[in-house]
Amino acid sequence: MNARKIVGSELARMVDHTILKPEATPAEIDKLCEEAIEYGFASVCINPGYVALAKERLGNTAVKVCTVIGFPLGATTTGSKVYEAEEALSNGAQEVDMVINVGRLKSGDVGFVEDDIRAVVDAAHKHSAIVKVIIETCLLTDKEKEVACRTAKKAGADFVKTSTGFSKGGATPADVALMRRVVGPSMGIKASGGVRSYADAVLMIENGATRIGTSSGVKIILESKQA
Repeated sequence: MNARKIVGSELARMVDHTILKPEATPAEIDKLCEEAIEYGFASVCINPGYVALAKERLGNTAVKVCTVIGFPLGATTTGSKVYEAEEALSNGAQEVDMVINVGRLKSGDVGFVEDDIRAVVDAAHKHSAIVKVIIETCLLTDKEKEVACRTAKKAGADFVKTSTGFSKGGATPADVALMRRVVGPSMGIKASGGVRSYADAVLMIENGATRIGTSSGVKIILESKQA
């Protein structure tokens, strides 16, 4: 399918409607959930402290509750990530986006990174939840991005994700294309960080993204209807 023809509800089902800013209020989470139901987004992506609230607001709708683990630095211990994931899952999370230990990857300690990812994957999969692994592309060389993607795939993750949106750069079409080339067709790819328009979203999808993480989901859908 030509990605440029993806509009409306089909595009909405690829969007993780996101608020991760530290100053987000319960009222903003309520609004996020209302918009996600109205537009039919894939999920709301929120910090762990709001998982229970989002689950309550979303009820039995098709919108999933997504949260972030080890966010935004990825430098907490594996045990901390597992505990955080398990608590979020028990509170109603259905998708978890975990940050790798970037420093360990860059130092060549791939075994540590694999074990770190697998521990969260195992915890999530016991709850039938999916795991997206944030590799923070802006901090990695192309070779390191390839290693990160292969490691996430080997550890059993469901998606690889470009960015937290809290570092020095976000998703780029080139990075999405690289990630797709490395993981092949079997994994999802989430482009996040700086995807603010319909044109941005289309470009990411054309390069291999299957999910878009953005705080501009409503704007993107409205723009798609004018395309």
